[in-house]
Order: sequence, then structure tokens, then C-alpha cells
Amino acid sequence: MFETLFTLNPSVETKVTIRPRKGVIIGAGQVGMACAYSMIIQNCFDELILQDIQTERVQGEVMDLMHGIPFVAPVDIKAGTLADAGQNADLIIITAGASQKPGESRLDLVGRNVGIFKGLIADVVKYCPNATLLIVSNPVDIMTYVTLKLSGFPSARVIGSGTVLDSARFRTILAEKMGIDPRSVHAYIIGEHGDSEVPVWSKVNVAGMPLYNGKGSPAIDNAELQKIFERVKNAAYEIIKRKGYTSYAIGLATTEIVQSILRSQERILTVSSLVNDFYGIHDVCLSLPSVVNEKGVLKTVNLTLNDTEQQQIIHSAQVLRDIFDQLKL
Repeated sequence: MFETLFTLNPSVETKVTIRPRKGVIIGAGQVGMACAYSMIIQNCFDELILQDIQTERVQGEVMDLMHGIPFVAPVDIKAGTLADAGQNADLIIITAGASQKPGESRLDLVGRNVGIFKGLIADVVKYCPNATLLIVSNPVDIMTYVTLKLSGFPSARVIGSGTVLDSARFRTILAEKMGIDPRSVHAYIIGEHGDSEVPVWSKVNVAGMPLYNGKGSPAIDNAELQKIFERVKNAAYEIIKRKGYTSYAIGLATTEIVQSILRSQERILTVSSLVNDFYGIHDVCLSLPSVVNEKGVLKTVNLTLNDTEQQQIIHSAQVLRDIFDQLKL
């Protein structure tokens, strides 16, 4: 009956030649669904596949999202797997894994999540060999490294969400103190997305004006600034203590990375990727300000750090290196 609604122009080819943007989110829990919702309302994909071991629930999530499509740009949302609906995707976002519990550090999740990833990455390699991989699962730096080793993909195409959210938290809390828009604050958190992360106080500025003029670290000579960093570092723990998980902000942060990849924006973002030859750091995945485009991590900013920051980033890398060395991949 629907065929009679339209009359086709015989002089116009009906075959679509524009290649759709196709993404897969593996893991449709709180974080995965926050990512999906954010990406849908910001028109990131033409086709989005949600994969989760809880198949009934993910089908319900897809139905719920699909009912809102008349209010946003068109996107084809499906529940499926890499083997069926997800083959040859452009971008795969992995949020699957064990969740962080109150009182538990991100590093406590390592053993459980490595086992989960071994099966996932084998399917990625088989069905989406040309995809860019974006890892959101915690501990994100370690899981990015695990993915890199298991997949054999070029390091540029294996990216972790890293400290993009931490940097956003840093800017937000600083802006709150100054009474300005956080988009006008330039500040980075680098290193591990976790307890050893490093605030780059020497580069924090507003309109080019430095916020901290000390030679070392506010931990020594500025208690107010140090309290701000403690709020940044402990933000996830505070949220988890109150609501059990984090979701909205990491969904938005992940979307920022996805947009930079799909639209080749060449944004500078503190994503986690393989680092070699940065202040003597080698063969470690951690976060540094990096240019992100359709090729993945195009290049990393040659960030100059003061002596204290150098010591802190080397320590952060060593924390991760010690965990990497214990992995049996």
C-alpha cells in the first residue's frame, strides 16, 4: 500500500551513493546509553548499532530511542552485534566491562575487564578491520593499551577517552571560582585517568593570562588551587558515592571525541593513546593534548612542563607501566 504514496521521477537514479556514517557502541549500560543519547541528538551517525549481552534490555533501549527520531536528525538505530548489523563500521565505541563500585579504584577493574576485552576485540578485528576504536571502559588507559595489543591496529586508530572529562571538570571548577564561562578557561589534566593524573598548572590561562605563576606545584604554595585539583581528581568517587555511577558528562565527552573523528575537526583533546619519547616515557597509553581527526590521533602537542609536572607525569606513567607489565595478553 505504501508504494502508491509516491511517484518516482524516472530520470533520477534512486540509488544512494553517499556513504553513511556507521557506529557501534559495545556496552549499553549507563555510560553506553548516555553516549548513544548524546550522539543521536548531536547528529553524529547515520546508523548506530547497540550491542550488549542483555539483549532484551538493549532492544527496549533501541525502541525508546527510535520513538524520539522525529525530533532529531534521522538516524537508523539497531540492536545487534558486530557479526550481524555492525560489520564494516567506521567507529566502534567500547563502554562494556565491569562497573566501578563505591570505594573501588579504576585500577581494581583491570583483571575483570581484560577477560571481557579478549572476546570483544577478536570480533572487532574480524568484522571491522578498518574501524577506529574509542575505548571508554575503565581503567581507560590500561584498556586502551590492552586493545592496542590485542587488535594489532595502528596506534593512531586506538584511542581512549582519557582525561577529556577530567580536563572538562578542571575547567568547570576553575570557571566556577572565577565566575566565567568554562569554555574561556584553558586547562589540561594529563597522564592517567585516575589517581595519578597530573594538573598542568603551568599552562592554565584565561585570555592568555596565567592563573598560577609558581615554579613548582600549588600543592606546596597555594592551598586554594590544590583544593580545586582535589575536587577534580575525586569527582567520580563523589558522584559514584551519591548516585552509584557516572554517565552524562562522560557521554558528552565521548561525543566530543567522536565528532572530531567523524568530521575530521582536528581538535586538540586530551585523549589516551600510545606515547613514546615524551620526557623519557615509552610504550605507555596515557593522556596528552593530541590532535584528533578522521585518521585518529594525528599528532601530540610537544607540551613543555615545569620540573614538578615532569616528575608527576613520569610517576603517572610508571603507575600504568607497572600494571601493563603484569598483564597476560
